[in-house]
Amino acid sequence: MQIDLEAGGADVEGLPRFQQAAFHARRLKRMASGLAGLAAIALALGFFVGVFAPQSVWPALLVNQAAALLVVVAGLQSAWWVSRWRQQALGTYQPATVETAVSTPAENLGWYERLLERISHRWFSLLAQIGAPILWLAGWALLTLLSIEQVWNLSLPGAAVGLSASVGAALSLLLAFGLLVFERQLAQENPAEWPEAGQLGQLIRVAIICLVLSALCLLFSSEASVWPVRLAVLIGLLPGLVAAEFLLRAVLSLFSPRREQLEPRLLAQSFVADTLRWPPQPLLALQHELHNRFGIDLRQIWAFSYMRRAFLPVLLVVLAVGWLLSGIHEIPLQGRGIYERFGKPVEVFGPGLHAGLPWPLGRVLSVENGVVHELATSGEAPVATLPEPAEGPAPLIANRLWDASHVNDKSQVIASSRADKQSFQIINMDVRFVYRIGLTDQAALAATYNSADVPSLIRSTASRILVHDFASRTLDGLLGEDRQGLAEEIGRAVQADLQKLDSGVEILATVVEAIHPPAGAANAYHGVQAAQIGAQALIARERGAASEQTNQAQLLASIARDQAVAIAHEISATAQAADRRFAAEQKAYAVAGQAFVLEQYFSQLTFGLANARLLVLDHRLGANGAPTIDLRTFTLPADPAAPRNTVQPGAAQ
Repeated sequence: MQIDLEAGGADVEGLPRFQQAAFHARRLKRMASGLAGLAAIALALGFFVGVFAPQSVWPALLVNQAAALLVVVAGLQSAWWVSRWRQQALGTYQPATVETAVSTPAENLGWYERLLERISHRWFSLLAQIGAPILWLAGWALLTLLSIEQVWNLSLPGAAVGLSASVGAALSLLLAFGLLVFERQLAQENPAEWPEAGQLGQLIRVAIICLVLSALCLLFSSEASVWPVRLAVLIGLLPGLVAAEFLLRAVLSLFSPRREQLEPRLLAQSFVADTLRWPPQPLLALQHELHNRFGIDLRQIWAFSYMRRAFLPVLLVVLAVGWLLSGIHEIPLQGRGIYERFGKPVEVFGPGLHAGLPWPLGRVLSVENGVVHELATSGEAPVATLPEPAEGPAPLIANRLWDASHVNDKSQVIASSRADKQSFQIINMDVRFVYRIGLTDQAALAATYNSADVPSLIRSTASRILVHDFASRTLDGLLGEDRQGLAEEIGRAVQADLQKLDSGVEILATVVEAIHPPAGAANAYHGVQAAQIGAQALIARERGAASEQTNQAQLLASIARDQAVAIAHEISATAQAADRRFAAEQKAYAVAGQAFVLEQYFSQLTFGLANARLLVLDHRLGANGAPTIDLRTFTLPADPAAPRNTVQPGAAQ
């Protein structure tokens, strides 16, 4: 029952809650200050631990514990505002005010000062109209929600905390015990003396539950267990829901008329915290509110009474039907299902709806149906990449330069290319396998029951095959002619081993993305290649020069030989011609005698004096003799003006 001082309810000295208001206010203030200090320490520790170890369980655990304490602090402060109002109603509360402001005449202020004074006056009026309890409650709720949001991470890995876990669990349980003692004291309070005690006890239960769960998370935390870390993060849901309810109540209270003379109610009430009782009665608070505010008693309505009586049979029927429907299985288009009846595989279901025994008598294990996967032998987790723009630079995954390390590269030992020494070299390679589960029912059964982890099986088998296959190969061969059939050989070998193991896996393709020396040795290998190429180029250039000189010498020798042969043939032909001429002249001399000799004489003389102008004089010509002309050189028609070129022998004398 609320007291209205304006309506004649000023006689409140006889009411127990007003008499105990000062004691309750002091008690609430001390408790709220202590819990607020512990919450601040937990938030500071969680912040610093999160800076240096963001993947640890401590930030989420400490911040969630601080959030639970902040919810209790918000409730205690809200109850303190109510107790303070009761003190004011009794006249025992005297707020400490110090009047230091000196009023300044408005005419002595400038326009800027008057504007600031008007803004501040309106601002304080607005705050006074809203009320400090609403603002404080909204602030605590926002701080709680923001703290929980900063540490919400369900992907934290499991880790062993060590000795600090035992210390933290002990402190959490010690604080939970202290809050439990305080909650029991509040539960023993008479509602007439302290009406808010029961609601504060419900808020303290929120903090107790969070502290106990935090201690369990610390005690069972280990590297192999993930559930303690997940539970440590999910603890924040309980104080988060209560804080969200506080924030909603603070916002809705803005629309309620505020009367200074009317006794306020506890604003930090929580339906979520009120459900933390045994046995759970989630609708009891709603029933009480409807009866108190609107006079509606749900217990007198026949429909609700019938629903309460029929609830258990209907629930049993629904559960039975749901259990029977668990025997209906839907297989997607890209999947298959292995139906187990009493734990024994009976049939392989294809896509569609199939009926069987309900769980746990019968169950269906999902198997892929033709889904193609790509697996790298490096064993690294796939890197999530954003789609690259078409006009932008090439993505980093497309970088195939030898001087850069790639995620999927795997180091492999190969044979050395030295001729007289046994040694080894190291290369980086990126070999990928495209595989799928076989399309037959036998392959589906083998992949499900014979292999616990198909990718790990393929990766280990491929690693063994690669070690055996690369041990006899050299770097020059892998970078050259051996690379053409390398993928096919590896694929056949891996598929053969998988068939021996009856894994049910089908290798569709083997892709050798890259084979190169390690990134640190790439520059040295480039230098070796450059030296080999330079040496080969120098050898080829010298061989070309030697071939050129050899061909030039052969050409000169051939020309000299041909010239010698030609000269020899010419001399031989000349000698043969001279011999033939000599034989002919000898024969002619034998036949003609002195006439042939004279004729030869004139012929040689004519040949020798062919271009000379001659005057032939005969010693036998005298003064008495007439001149004689040799007419053998003149033939008709004759040109009298033509020069006389020859003098034939036997001229007339």
